[in-house]
Amino acid sequence: MKRQQGAVLIMVLWLAIVMTVLVTVMAANIRLSATTAFHHQEGVREYADMISALNRAEMELILERMPVPADQPMELNEFGEQPEPLNRYNGQALTLHYPAPENTEIRIIDHAGKINLNRINANNLRLLIENRLGPGFDPREVQAYMAAWSDWVDLNSLVTPGGGAEDDYYLEQDPPYRARNNPDLESVDEILLIRGFAELFAGVNLDAAFTVYGNSRNGAVNPNLATREALALLPGMDAELIEEILAYRQTRDIRNIPQIGEIIPLEQLEEVSPWLEIGWSSTFSVYVYPKEASLSEGEETEVDAESENLSTTSGTVPGTAFHQIIEVDRGTARGRVFKADPYAPLPDLRPPQLEDD
Repeated sequence: MKRQQGAVLIMVLWLAIVMTVLVTVMAANIRLSATTAFHHQEGVREYADMISALNRAEMELILERMPVPADQPMELNEFGEQPEPLNRYNGQALTLHYPAPENTEIRIIDHAGKINLNRINANNLRLLIENRLGPGFDPREVQAYMAAWSDWVDLNSLVTPGGGAEDDYYLEQDPPYRARNNPDLESVDEILLIRGFAELFAGVNLDAAFTVYGNSRNGAVNPNLATREALALLPGMDAELIEEILAYRQTRDIRNIPQIGEIIPLEQLEEVSPWLEIGWSSTFSVYVYPKEASLSEGEETEVDAESENLSTTSGTVPGTAFHQIIEVDRGTARGRVFKADPYAPLPDLRPPQLEDD
């Protein structure tokens, strides 16, 4: 009798253990399902906010192309000058006429602030390569880069002596591909396919520094709109001068190239002036990301070398954002989207990093 009671007790205990395990597993599965559903809902909401913000940014650009109302009051800066509204599109955080969702930040960059690879001439390209290689560069190395570029954009399959490359070279790569043999690149990333250029521009945020859209003169950039990445590649520029330009344009438009002489010493101005022009384009990069991580003006910032995020006293700007390249050339039609990337690396959006006097 006692044996039967012991067996029953053991069976009850085992049944209790099995039921406990089953309930625990079921509870874990239910919790996992609930967490998954919650994050899915949050992801859908965030995606909807991103798309809404992009549409409102597009509307802002369309409004910019419409005639200014006759009764609109004229606003002057502290120098008695009327600010150029198109210079707002230099990467600064924007407040739109049609407010975007409160939890999103929008920044727009006019491609006139980037180096145009499809409009750069041979001399400027050579200067860009020499500046990238740094002091003491080997002229033969520069010639090799120039030859490779020439073979990529020319219309024939003849190999330029001194470092050129055509299909025979590119078909041996992994994966193999062919030379473009066309003067117009389709994207800035294409430059990485040209022999040697992936090493030359290693570490450069290509979308922030370059463009293939617009009609700028010889790849020149508008200093009112130029990104840090583009300015850093120009001959005659150094880190201190870049920050001076970024600080200057916060309070005053640069209306002509001689005006930059207030910032840049004459010797360096002679080097950089062929790269500068005051003009605008109809192509824009729109960046949208969560506002809770936004970079407030005037905050202390530092770059996290591992994550490449921008750390501030109130949070961190994400390393990536929803990026759209869009052309808006008139105020009567929607824009033309050239590229959309939900995980694009952000340009360097920090406020000017000036040393204290």
